[in-house]
Amino acid sequence: MSKSHNINRRKFLGFIGCSCGGFFLNSCGTVPITDRKQLTLYPESVINRQAATAYNKLKNSKKIKLINKGKDLNNIIDIGEKISNAVSAFFVKQNKNDPTSGFDWEYILIDNKKVKNAWCMPGGKIAVYTGILDVAKNTNGLATIMGHEIAHAVAKHSVERMSAAMAVNVTTTIADIFTKGAISQTRNQVGRATGMDVVQLGIMNPFGRKQESEADYLGLIFSSLSGYNIKESTMLWERMKKANEGKEPPQFLSTHPSSDKRIKNLEKWIPEIILDYPPIKT
Repeated sequence: MSKSHNINRRKFLGFIGCSCGGFFLNSCGTVPITDRKQLTLYPESVINRQAATAYNKLKNSKKIKLINKGKDLNNIIDIGEKISNAVSAFFVKQNKNDPTSGFDWEYILIDNKKVKNAWCMPGGKIAVYTGILDVAKNTNGLATIMGHEIAHAVAKHSVERMSAAMAVNVTTTIADIFTKGAISQTRNQVGRATGMDVVQLGIMNPFGRKQESEADYLGLIFSSLSGYNIKESTMLWERMKKANEGKEPPQFLSTHPSSDKRIKNLEKWIPEIILDYPPIKT
């Protein structure tokens, strides 16, 4: 390759680096309370609208059975409203923008004993499966679960994940231009040999675990602000560990921390959160 071509290549790399760096830096947000910097390339309003559409489709789907009345649903709605009101009151008291001000909270209970799960879509769309109610065991346990899921929405983790995926694709594409496809080739070779995606393992999974730990922490804060006993959280995860019957994957393969790691973190956080985030009047 000629000297002029080398100079042009270096100039182009510099231009791309500066442009992408500036673009990414200008697209950074901050997670409430933890103050962790996060990439926010996607507009939250767009993701919230997409989530609302998906949520409505789920509610109208014939593939699930909703429980539309009863004690369990009422308990879920009551806990959700207490936590959402406490979150808003906390940020108002702190003279900070309420990250949930644009949320349209909704709650559904899905009748499926085999699924031990709950989730909160962006914009406050919450679903709880009946299978997790026995693990929750009581109101404080369910508040721990819902506080964790609500924390994902408050921390804009979906926005961050979509933005990270976009950033990975952009940078991989740029790197491939100057390595003649070596990045993708290596990724594909490792994938064929091991059945694993190196980008998924090396970037998105640790990134997911970071979000999960952050949601554990923020969820404890939200539950404490709402007046629930957050000491129940460690017992909840002991029950969750037992319910999983040792089927948890190795931590490096999982987007979630192990139950033991979670319990250790919770035990460390609980005393300081009880002191720093007592129940708040709403």
